[in-house]
Amino acid sequence: MPNGIFRVPEPKNEPILDYAPGSPERDELKKTLNEMLSKQIEIPMIIGGKEVKSGDIGEIRCPHDHGHVLATYHKGNEKYVQMAVEAALEAKKEWEEMSWEDRAAIFLKAAELLARPYRPILNGATMLGQSKNVFQAEIDSACEIIDFFRFNAYYMQEIYQQQPISAPMIWNQVEYRPLEGFVFAVTPFNFTSIGVNLPTSPALMGNVVVWKPASTAVYSAYYAMQLLKEAGLPDGVINMVPGPGAAIGTPALNHPDLAGVHFTGSTATFQAMWRIIGNNINRYKTYPRIVGETGGKDFIFVHSSADIQATAVATVRGAYEYQGQKCSAASRMYVPKSIWPKLKDTLLDMIRDIKMGDVTDFRNFMNAVIDKNAFDSIVAYIEYAKKSNEAKILIGGGYDDSKGYFIEPTVILVDNPKFKTMEEEIFGPVLSVYVYEDSKYEETLHLCDETSPYGLTGSIFAQDRKAIVLAAKILRHAAGNFYINDKPTGAVVGQQPFGGSRASGTNDKAGSFLNLIRWTSARAIKENFYPPLDYKYPHMQAE
Repeated sequence: MPNGIFRVPEPKNEPILDYAPGSPERDELKKTLNEMLSKQIEIPMIIGGKEVKSGDIGEIRCPHDHGHVLATYHKGNEKYVQMAVEAALEAKKEWEEMSWEDRAAIFLKAAELLARPYRPILNGATMLGQSKNVFQAEIDSACEIIDFFRFNAYYMQEIYQQQPISAPMIWNQVEYRPLEGFVFAVTPFNFTSIGVNLPTSPALMGNVVVWKPASTAVYSAYYAMQLLKEAGLPDGVINMVPGPGAAIGTPALNHPDLAGVHFTGSTATFQAMWRIIGNNINRYKTYPRIVGETGGKDFIFVHSSADIQATAVATVRGAYEYQGQKCSAASRMYVPKSIWPKLKDTLLDMIRDIKMGDVTDFRNFMNAVIDKNAFDSIVAYIEYAKKSNEAKILIGGGYDDSKGYFIEPTVILVDNPKFKTMEEEIFGPVLSVYVYEDSKYEETLHLCDETSPYGLTGSIFAQDRKAIVLAAKILRHAAGNFYINDKPTGAVVGQQPFGGSRASGTNDKAGSFLNLIRWTSARAIKENFYPPLDYKYPHMQAE
């Protein structure tokens, strides 16, 4: 071990490149996109650092052009999950003994590789495989992953520095051990950064991981594994096993060496996983840590003093960026009657200006939803609203899946504040608006708090400070990330730690030390430099 107390470089958020016409990053990304579109690759499972092929093949298609096959991939099952667990536990022997500085160095190197040669690769894979426009990809698959790597290494150091006080003759220490066993990381399609952070944050803390990426995000996950390998991550520390949820999840959750679950996805899936863990609790060698983020029904609440233009811009961005497929996307809105006519006109004019289409056309603000299942589910909500006498489609409501899974940005005006589209997570470009009487501001704040089972993100738009204070008070538990005069999306690592409670998850705040500390098991160590030599205490002496 080196003789020195080293410090992780203080992190700064990665600058966002703008990809303006004529810029070198735009030219490089366009070239990468063309190369990716010109070939079809085969993606294996990665187990113990080796490429493993099951022969059970799935296809990866562009959501915006579902006739184009980007890749095929090999699906896992119970056999391959067992292989992955064995590989992880074998790698654990050396990985957990590696110094924290060396673990940090691997991920800091990964950040630099992603900031440079891998930037167009991860961005291109995310754009094509998950149908993100260039800006949405840049803030996700480049900047946020880089931030996670740099800030998590820094937070790890801060955690390790938290030490107890020591008494005379005593030296007290706390060691932050990795968990005993393996961590099962289950990641979604909508953010490549979540897909990468969920397996790497436990790994950074000395844990080993079995990673099941979403089937619709295997393309970017595969390139992320290549990045980590080039950065020096030892074989077997993270093992990628794509496949159907039950085929991968059931054997992983039933394994006696399960030490933790790091999850982002639906509430129903997370609750089902928790039930399996509860039923198996007597089988595990340790109590598994369960960390999950499970979606939201996120709101924008508008006061009569709100800035109309700022509110409209935040609404368009918050509701329709990445087709509303963000856990934090604005999907319900409360607007006072006095300003609704002007806000409505401003909002609808902006929506009419939105361009939608292929990700390779950088002029498009919106692209396709992820797959046929998502398309059908979102369309069902739109059709429900069309047929209801409690709702009216103000704009949008159209859809077409002939070439890609395209759904127009849609605004639904509802008469009933408990209407289905005000309560249920849609995960698409659909915003429901309820107009309230100005005199019922406080009453409607309570309505907002009580309408949804979720508690992830929300916004208040107001210039009146008293209105802001009242909203923050009443909506205290309605959002784990609460925004004042800003859209409810776009949390930045190190600035707005992300997560919510209620039906939105365990609120362990990705992008902060709160998440990382969940992947440790503390050991208190007491060393006595001058131990007593007599068992008797002073009070035992004779009178």
